Parts: sequence; structure tokens; C-alpha cells
Amino acid sequence: MSYTRLFDILPHQLKNFPQEDCLACKENGQWKKYSTQQCIDIINQVSRAMIKYGIQPGDKIAIISNNRPEWNFVDLGMMQAGAINVPIYPTISEGEYKFIFNDAGIKLAFVSDKGLHEKLQNIRKDVPTLQDIFTFDRVEGARHWSEFMELGKEDNQAEVEKRKANIKDTDLATIIYTSGTTGTPKGVMLSHKNITSNVSATIPNLVVDASHRVLSFLPLCHIFERMVCYTYMAVGASIYYAESLDTIAANLQEVKPHFFTSVPRLLEKVFDRIMAKGAELTGLKRKLFFWAVNLGLQFDDRGLNSPWYNVRLAIARKLIFSKWTAALGGNVIAIVTGAAALRIDIARIFNAAGIAVREGYGQTETSPVLTANRVEQGGYWLGTVGPPIDGVTLKIDEKNKEILAKGPNIMMGYYKRPDLTAQVIDQDGWLHTGDQGELLSWNGKQFLKITGRVKELFKTSGGKYVAPQVIENKMKESPYIEQIMVVGENRHFVAALIVPSFEKLKEYAAQNGIAYNSTADLVNNEKIYRLIQSEVDRFNPEFGKVEQIKKFKLLPNDWTIETGEMTPTMKVKRDVVMNKYKAEIEQLYAG
Repeated sequence: MSYTRLFDILPHQLKNFPQEDCLACKENGQWKKYSTQQCIDIINQVSRAMIKYGIQPGDKIAIISNNRPEWNFVDLGMMQAGAINVPIYPTISEGEYKFIFNDAGIKLAFVSDKGLHEKLQNIRKDVPTLQDIFTFDRVEGARHWSEFMELGKEDNQAEVEKRKANIKDTDLATIIYTSGTTGTPKGVMLSHKNITSNVSATIPNLVVDASHRVLSFLPLCHIFERMVCYTYMAVGASIYYAESLDTIAANLQEVKPHFFTSVPRLLEKVFDRIMAKGAELTGLKRKLFFWAVNLGLQFDDRGLNSPWYNVRLAIARKLIFSKWTAALGGNVIAIVTGAAALRIDIARIFNAAGIAVREGYGQTETSPVLTANRVEQGGYWLGTVGPPIDGVTLKIDEKNKEILAKGPNIMMGYYKRPDLTAQVIDQDGWLHTGDQGELLSWNGKQFLKITGRVKELFKTSGGKYVAPQVIENKMKESPYIEQIMVVGENRHFVAALIVPSFEKLKEYAAQNGIAYNSTADLVNNEKIYRLIQSEVDRFNPEFGKVEQIKKFKLLPNDWTIETGEMTPTMKVKRDVVMNKYKAEIEQLYAG
């Protein structure tokens, strides 16, 4: 490979497959496109501005923004000048910003809009290292990033090249703060080599090349989407940034992408919308729709479908599933999902529909990919997260079934926390992931199956271990269960907090003459409770007696990032939920 540092990737693209639409975003209703050469020119200008401003190698700079080309320009421009990128989610609290800014010693911050600028202004007096805040949008009273870019017009490119020459692939490139579902944020230190090795090893799994367009909407501040975008650049695929999560459907029709990444929560919402539209059909159309869905649930991912099944599937794809692919723009080759477990029923139906949905697995600490299912037949196994990528070695700890990993993508450590680093990387160099799993053999490959979290595994008062994730993922196959958290540590039975699908409950209420004024009325209605009980009863037999949900509490509000129960990658923060609903949990075990 001709790139060993992250800022080498675009020159590699320019040399091998220069694009007129290397990056694109929506501005004033039109797609604004940047060629590979334009991107490199702007990045060099950012680097010159960094040096003129006084940025020194090792200085920490924050980017807090939605996905847009300016994110990439500042990211690669600062790294060429030797600065360290500290990308931060736009959705976190002022208190979390203050902790991260002080822990990292942030010198400069680039933010997208007025709201984020105001947040940082509120904490500025408490962050002595912060010298300036620049905004990508024009905000009254704020310094616009064009003002910063003026500094880069002076011709000091020779100094930029000198700094680039001194940067090794083993040098620190970025610090990504992650708290996961529990705990204080930790700064994960990743080198250029950590990430570029992951880029090279991931290329065979993404099935994109210089002839393809991709749509990007997962946050660039998360290492998954960030690494994937570097990979797009490395193969010459054109990156189009969605305007927002709310515009994805429209952007899919405009861009007609060949590939995109997602998280299970978003795919679940897409699936639920499709099913809701199917439920609105009548007569023959309705029968055909649900015939196709039921056929999809029988899809065998390992190629063991009968000839008669394949004939029926071809008909279903032509009559029904073709509309699903059209809704995604009509060109999608594959979708890769990660960050959490994807429901097996959704994976099976999408693949039956001819939409190759593939799961992968990794962590911020692993840059991030450890395993990934391939697109081609024989290279994927639904319900698993795929084989290890090239260069990665996995083993399962015999004692607690924890997944251990080695490879060039394993982090340098936690910033200023050698104590925490020593807790997860042992003396032999194995990263202890905190996830439990098993390695399954098929077709000459080992596929990893995630079975739970070591820390989330709990023991009942009877001494039996329970893996809540497995139960939760199964229960969410019910169309009436939107979110769920299984509890029962040191208790005599397993219970659950359930956020129902209010859209489905409202339909059910209309059909069954249930009057209500609010979601609280719905979850407190006896008929609704019996409906959810019937769904729990439907899935309980798939688990051992100890693992079955004996009681549950219906909650009247969704868990969201904004209200604090979900991480930015849409995983439940178990400690937050446990604390917030402590009284409700106690009621489940009262008496």
C-alpha cells in the first residue's frame, strides 16, 4: 500500500483514481462537489493556517460537527501539521465537553453551528488551554473558519512538507473519547498505523471501488464511520454526506449510492416503516406482501435453499422486494452494520430481498474493525459478525468466554491512563474486549458469534448467570417492543423494563376500541399490558427457565441520546437506565 499515514490517502487517490466528486454535500438545495485535487489543496491550506496560527506538533484540536467536507479538511490538515485530532460528539452535555477539553488540553475547536458554539462559550472560562473557537456555519459574534483559512494563504508549504516528513506511521494521530455504556470518558489513542492497517484490511469487505458512490450519515466523530470514509478515499469511491438523519430517505433517491454503513437501530426503523406500509395494504397486495416477508424469514444464508424456494424468492423479489431496493436508491450492493447486534429476522429478510446486509464487529480501541462478514456467498454467516480481518488474531478466554484480540489495529493505550490501559491489554499484548463470544467453524473459516458482555452478564440470587443482550435482541423481534433492558442481578428472577412501539400500540388501540390521551394512558392500560405479555410469552420458551422474563414494566417514553439513556451509537446506557428507573425496578421485585 502506498499510504502509511492518514494524510497519505488522498494523494494515493489522486495518483490512482482522481475523482471530480471525491467529497460532496448539500448546500442551498444543490450538491456541492469537491474534486480530489480541490480537497488536497484545501487540506494543505488548513495545514499552512495551523502553522501560521502557531499550532505545534502534538497540540490537541477538537472537531465537533455534523458530517461535512470541512470535517475532513480540518482533520487531515491538522494531522499534516502534526496536531492531534480530538473528535467529539455534538450531542453530549456541557459537563462532558468540559471534562474532555481539560483532560486533552484542547487548544483550538472547530464547531459546525450556533448551538455548539454557545455550548463551548459556556465552558470556555473553565478550559484554560482553549484559545479559539471557529465555526463552519456563519454565526453572529463567532469567528468563521474562513478567517482561520486566510492564515493559510501565505506560502509556507515547505514547512508543511517538513512537518509531514517528520511524522511516522506509529505516531499518535487521534484521541477518541469513549465512555461506552458506563463510566467516565476515556481517551483512546490511535496511531496512523492503527487506522491505516484497518483501512487496508477492510477494503475486501466493503466491495466498493472508484466507480461507486457512497452515502455517509453515521457520525464521523465515531471511529467506525471515520475509518470507513478513509477506506472510501483509499479505493476512490465518491463520498456524499447526507444532510441529516431526517433526510436520508430523500438523499438515497438523489445519490443512488452503491454502499453505506448503518447501525442496527436505524435498520430496525427502516424495517418497521416497511412493515407498517405493508400492513396498510388490502386484498391481494397485502397477501403478496406478507407471503414475501414470510418467505424471507426462511432464507438460508449458507446457500441451502431448495430450487423451489429459489423460484418463489425470484418472484417475491420481482413483485415485492424490488420496491425495497428502489427505496434505497436502486443501486445498493451492500450495507455494513456494526456497534450493536442486528436482529436475525431483519438480517434474514433484507438478504432474502437481495439487499446484502453484513455485520461486523470491533471497538474504538481496535480502530475499530476486528471481524467482518464478506458479501460473497460462503463469506458470511447471519447471526455472526464474520471472520477476523487480515492481520487480526482472536482467541476466547476459557475462563469467562471473553474475546481477546491482537493485531496492528490495537490502540496505543488510554490517554494519560496507563492504569486503565493495563487493565485491558495484558502483558502478552492481548486486548481484553469485555465482550463474550465463541468461534464457529464453517466453510474453512472461523466466524465470531457475540454472546454477551462480560460486565453485563449478571448472576441471579440463585447463582445462575444470565446474558441480557441475547434475551433483549430476541424480544425486540416483536413489532410491539421497541426497546428493552433485562434486569435481575442478585434477584430471584429475571425482569425487564420495556419501551413499547407507540406507533404499533396506537394502531392496536384504534382496532380494539382503547381510549387514551397520552402514552402513559397506553402503557397503563390492562389490554395493552396483556398484549405485551403475550409477546413476552411467545419468546420466553426459547430461553432456559432461569432466563425467562417473569415480570416487566412498561415505560411511557422512548430512550434517546438527548434524554441520556442511549449512547451516540444508539446503545442503551445500562447504568443510566438502572438509576433513572430504580423505583420501577424495585416495584417489580416488591412483594
